[in-house]
Amino acid sequence: MNKIHRARRLALALTGACLLTPWAASAQAPAWPSKPVTLIVGTPPGGAIDAYARALAQQLGKVTGGTFLVDYKPGANGNISAEFVQKAQPDGHTLWIGTQAMMTINPSVYPNQRWQPAGFKPIAKGVEAPLVLVAHPSVPAHTLAELVKWAAANPGKAAYASFSPGTPSQFLGYQLSQRFKLDMPHIPYKGSAPQTTDLLGGQVPLGFAQLQSVIPHVQSGKLNAIAVTSPQRSRHLPQVPTLAELGYRELNTTVWFGLLAPAAAPKAVLDAIATATQKAQADGDYRARLEAQGFDVPQEYGDAFAATIAAETARWAEVVRATGFKAND
Repeated sequence: MNKIHRARRLALALTGACLLTPWAASAQAPAWPSKPVTLIVGTPPGGAIDAYARALAQQLGKVTGGTFLVDYKPGANGNISAEFVQKAQPDGHTLWIGTQAMMTINPSVYPNQRWQPAGFKPIAKGVEAPLVLVAHPSVPAHTLAELVKWAAANPGKAAYASFSPGTPSQFLGYQLSQRFKLDMPHIPYKGSAPQTTDLLGGQVPLGFAQLQSVIPHVQSGKLNAIAVTSPQRSRHLPQVPTLAELGYRELNTTVWFGLLAPAAAPKAVLDAIATATQKAQADGDYRARLEAQGFDVPQEYGDAFAATIAAETARWAEVVRATGFKAND
């Protein structure tokens, strides 16, 4: 009887261990998503970032079967949104749509920034596009050489518009001015829409603008495209040279939007987010939808995306030091 009793106790113990094992595994690897996921955007609705965020939310919903929402926390060039995400529960259900300027430039221009880039895990570079150096038709220039000649002959008048202070749109203008020893005042705007409006009206003669904002105006002749900032010519403006092919590779850049998660989230959750995002970006219809809006959809994830962020942070830190620019909180 003692042997039978011991055998029963052993069987019960093994059964209990088997029942506990799946629970322990699930505790180590929580399901994602287990509730609605919110993508936080640091700009108001309606802009280019919004278009990417909504497309990604819809596609992640298809891939995972979960619910994905887009919410807006504008202000301080994205700092408010980044801080909000880093203060949220790090369970993978609050994610950040970051931009090149927010992630790689803000740390150099906001001395009292209340969030840290190391607090984010780069998931995927979602979309990217070059900027376009454009001029109003009143400027007698269709080439970079002609633009530089006009700006040199009009010191102080050759002002350039940026779509926001502390962005590549500002710093590329500064570098152009320094490269050719020009007197080009900087006129900052609060977004691509007002920048484009004043470029079209001739209130400011030139500027580095978002590709998506100016393509129709270049095609209609309301703005002259001088050069693009990508390494290769844009398929949307194939007749426009790159600054690199003109001999000014230091002015190269592309502006990107990407998905980042709190670094404190469980590794299993981060892996699930990464897998779902890569599957989303590989979808042909999704890519075509974004490409039709002037974006490229790169295949850059995880460590490769993190390396890009590190390199661009170092680059823009040098430019920021040269300008002496500091943003207000």
